[in-house]
Amino acid sequence: MVITNSWKTQQSLTKKLLPYVLYSIFPLALLHFYLYPFPPLPGSPAKDQFSIPTILSPFTSQNKELKIGNGLLDSPSLPPEEKENGNENGNLHEEIASLPTKEKESENGVLPEGKGSEEISSTCDYANGEWVQEKKGPLYNGSSCGTIKDGQNCMSHGRPDMDYLYWRWKPRQCDLPRFDPRSFLQIFEGKHIAFVGDSMARNQLESLLCMLGSLSPPNLVFTSGDDNKFRRWHIPSHNVVVSVYWSPFLVKGIEKTSDGNQDYNKLFFDSIDERWGSDLDTIDMVVLSIGHWYLHPAIYHDGDVKLGCHALDTMNCTDVPFFDVYGKAFNTTLKAIIQRKLGSEGKGIDVVVTTFSPHHFEGEWDKLGACPRTKPFMEEEKSLEGMDAQMREVQVEEVEKAKILLNADKNVLPKVRLAAVDVTKLALLRPDGHPGPYMYFNPFADGIKERVQNDCVHWCLPGPIDTWNEIMLDVMTRWHTSSMK
Repeated sequence: MVITNSWKTQQSLTKKLLPYVLYSIFPLALLHFYLYPFPPLPGSPAKDQFSIPTILSPFTSQNKELKIGNGLLDSPSLPPEEKENGNENGNLHEEIASLPTKEKESENGVLPEGKGSEEISSTCDYANGEWVQEKKGPLYNGSSCGTIKDGQNCMSHGRPDMDYLYWRWKPRQCDLPRFDPRSFLQIFEGKHIAFVGDSMARNQLESLLCMLGSLSPPNLVFTSGDDNKFRRWHIPSHNVVVSVYWSPFLVKGIEKTSDGNQDYNKLFFDSIDERWGSDLDTIDMVVLSIGHWYLHPAIYHDGDVKLGCHALDTMNCTDVPFFDVYGKAFNTTLKAIIQRKLGSEGKGIDVVVTTFSPHHFEGEWDKLGACPRTKPFMEEEKSLEGMDAQMREVQVEEVEKAKILLNADKNVLPKVRLAAVDVTKLALLRPDGHPGPYMYFNPFADGIKERVQNDCVHWCLPGPIDTWNEIMLDVMTRWHTSSMK
């Protein structure tokens, strides 16, 4: 009789099956850890958190890789991601109808409860990045926002392509959250925001009003001046006041004086323009945006002293490079704001300088195809150089000088916060975002014309300039978070 040892048989079977069991468990374990990774250790940085900049200008000791003399801001970027909206040849009106008019509350606009500022990176260089395609459309469209200036309402005027609406700016060092109107209104509840400058300041203001209006529509409460150059809105849900002041030089100036042969501007660099300066005590944040008017013919004064002129061949005067007086305007303006806050016992002020936004004319302003681009430039296609680079450099240098002045006086430091929102490079790369001939309604209704007025300076709304306000909100959120520590 043969007696079978069951234990040995079972053990032998186990040895045979064990490798197959292990082979089957191992890929399942990998799949589990891929889908459900370990939680971060206490104190480790959150992957999706945004960062707090200590100095918002790229010209800092922490960003020495940025070269400012030759317009080479960073290395060439990779091509944009593939477009995901899948509607390249779709109907224009269907695409407009599908654009959102309200956005859900953002999870990135304000820090969640319990999240400390120690979890946020200390710097972000907004200028160092690339435009990438995104399937999400803007917060508003040409018909849902009632504050768009007619000349920038490209959708309603019949612009046939829609691709320019599906790009977002992606900084390389941090995440730039999508604009959250609720976060903005919470930060500025009960406060007054003023945009001061030329038509680019107005362009940025109207973009902000449209984005805020997707949550809480603003009410126009004051208007004055030709072309509504001085206006004020009130957002009752959060008691926020938003104003625009026409001041294309920031300093005192007389526009378009004529000597019979040539029109020119008169500028006085010893004082700021009191049309906005006299309201500084009522303003909680001022956004300064100028540039293009400094390219026009002008005579420059400093008090009673005549400094010289620019582009005035009909007059016997010393030609002064407008870069010098452009910097002098910011120097006078920032010093005046700081000195007035130093001498007052009132509230402080946040000061934002939006850097120069280049134009994209390719040929004559009234010729068909003056700004024909329908896609952003790749970084290797366009360098920041020449006049655009110099205008930007002057602004950022004056902001840094003002920061030194602030740091030297501990009495004024708590009263003034200052930042350069550097948009020059990212604006340079968006030649597709201008109204072009669609500054007027249906410009080709009577057929294609060889001569048609083009706008290759201002930006369509919605459009790339919405990013200016996304960056500004990110700056404000970080300041707000820092002040609550």
